[in-house]
Amino acid sequence: VLVWATAHLSGGHINPAVTLAAFITGKIKLAKGALYVIAQVSGAVCGAFLLKSVIPNALEGGLGAHALSPAMAAESAGLALLLEGTLTFFLVFVVFATAMDRRGPGNLAPLAIGLVVMLDHLIGVPLTGASMNPARTLGPAWAAGQWADHWIYWLGPMGGGVLAALVYQTIFAQRGDAEA
Repeated sequence: VLVWATAHLSGGHINPAVTLAAFITGKIKLAKGALYVIAQVSGAVCGAFLLKSVIPNALEGGLGAHALSPAMAAESAGLALLLEGTLTFFLVFVVFATAMDRRGPGNLAPLAIGLVVMLDHLIGVPLTGASMNPARTLGPAWAAGQWADHWIYWLGPMGGGVLAALVYQTIFAQRGDAEA
């Protein structure tokens, strides 16, 4: 729903992993991408602190801060990193195929993006919390002071997002699709 609501303003950029992928593939210029990431991170942090201030018991649940499940933590951080990267790969691939490719379904792109987020959550929430969005992870982590394995929620999504964008651009995109 947020992608639909913001598509006409920013192309629906609410995730630094998507913005980095768009920059790497030439779909957005560096200055604009940097401003988007600053806005994404600022919005997430402000939103988490607002939630903390209006819901007295919000800290008991960690404000939605991501954490590895005990089973995932016992396995390895590398497996969690791979899972976060894979979940974000699927998300960014769908973003590129539906919203950034001129041949995509246009106004229906947010529906496809929402569906892949839902599927990613069904798989990832019990294991890592299914971040796929470093800004969304940063806000609650900062407000709740919960930083355990936080690097996974930046490196996994950024790496998975860039890989998805490069795969899409290399194999599926038509020449001349860059909009900058």
